[in-house]
Amino acid sequence: MSALAALEIDERDRDAALVALPRAEVHLVMRAGPMCATGLDIHVFGARHEVRRKVLRAGQRTVMARLRLEATEPVLGVPASAIAGRIVPLDELWGAAATRPLLDQLASARTGAEAAAILERAITERFVATPRSLAIAAAEKLATTRITDVADELGVSERHLRRVFREATGVSPKAFARLARFHRAIAVARAGRHASWASIAVATGYYDQAHLIDEFRAIAGATPRALLGELVTVS
Repeated sequence: MSALAALEIDERDRDAALVALPRAEVHLVMRAGPMCATGLDIHVFGARHEVRRKVLRAGQRTVMARLRLEATEPVLGVPASAIAGRIVPLDELWGAAATRPLLDQLASARTGAEAAAILERAITERFVATPRSLAIAAAEKLATTRITDVADELGVSERHLRRVFREATGVSPKAFARLARFHRAIAVARAGRHASWASIAVATGYYDQAHLIDEFRAIAGATPRALLGELVTVS
């Protein structure tokens, strides 16, 4: 099993806006270019609940590696709860002795694809697959099932499930389900399979269109239509 849920490369030839959607998964982000005081750095981004907006400068190279939920502790050495909502330099987790050779290799990369391959290899070398945990089993169900029903299905108390889930993922089961629903709605809207936001709301697990709009405003600070317009602009 791979440690990565996604690996993305961004290389800018002009200044551009970035809209970063929040996810429960932890990200490793390498930056090289004018926004880095040292020329190149790697930070770990813990689980986030809200959209971030910033401007990427011309000449900036970014490689983003999104870890699978079950890979966080094996790869980083700490549970996701320890870095939730935080941005942490990688060397604080791996130590300077392990991080410096990686930075040197990344600095020598001639392309974004080479840098991505180097980062992926470093992550893979640290990842050892473990038996599926209670939290991961719950995560697979929470996107479409209430936590009470998930706890019953897994044979544990709801209180116990909430505790182990937050420790393993850095977010509560409710927050995880909320983000999963948010991403489903965006994916369906961008695919154009539904004619209205009311039908998208029904298709993706919201009570109604008003519920969808309220959650988009809370997560993205914008209406669904406005956020979709931002994503089209920056994609």
